[in-house]
Amino acid sequence: MTPITEQVGTYRDLEKKSIQELTAAINAEDKSVAQAIEKELPAINALIEQIVAKLKSGGRMFYVGAGSGGRLSVLDVIELPTTYGIEPGLIDAILAGGTENLVLALEEKEDDVTAAWAMLAHKNISTKDFVLGISASGTTPFVLAALKKCQEKGITTGCIVSNPQSAIAAHADFPVEVITGPEFICGSTRMKCATAQKMIFDMISTTTMIQLGRVEDNRMVHVKLINDKITDRAVKMLLEKSGITSYEKAKDLLMEHGSVKMALDFIRTK
Repeated sequence: MTPITEQVGTYRDLEKKSIQELTAAINAEDKSVAQAIEKELPAINALIEQIVAKLKSGGRMFYVGAGSGGRLSVLDVIELPTTYGIEPGLIDAILAGGTENLVLALEEKEDDVTAAWAMLAHKNISTKDFVLGISASGTTPFVLAALKKCQEKGITTGCIVSNPQSAIAAHADFPVEVITGPEFICGSTRMKCATAQKMIFDMISTTTMIQLGRVEDNRMVHVKLINDKITDRAVKMLLEKSGITSYEKAKDLLMEHGSVKMALDFIRTK
């Protein structure tokens, strides 16, 4: 039976449609993604609970992926140290072809059944860590081989896939099966499948960072002061939360302590 992600979708004869018809149809398809995710929220919640528990116990979380999903996981990882002030590597990505080749579509690398485990082993993967496999099809050899090896070694695993009852889900302790249906362009999983993956990555990393205490109220109090825009945002955050009335005084205190959180802790202790 043809996997759902490879089946022919509702919209045919696309070359005969106008720009207005195409964009309306793609938008209609995209609306269904959030609904598909909503059905899987209990599984997503269980996955996040396990990730949070691992990180609170001194472990790390690794995305393992190829293609669009793998590249999107790298983008999620890149943002976290700056946004939430965490150490690089706490949440990491293992990409088919290597993260250094992010801009290259090395799709042939997804068939490599030894590379992912070698990359994980190079990072000293252990039972303290969590490995999350990303695969629209649920069969990507790069990902499947990694999850199999992790289970052999007693390492907890999860996955995000878009076909039911897949081989990858069978080797995940915490599977998430988000069934987004046939793609607008048959087999082009860079569309709805990848949109679902991006939305779930946002859920995972944001919820995990909040649970780890990297957010107060809805503010990025651990944000790294890497440019003028972020520094200005952080100063205004400190002004709001501290009761300080002078912008310059707040900025000096912020630069002295390195983050809004550290500056607030100093004020509260003092």
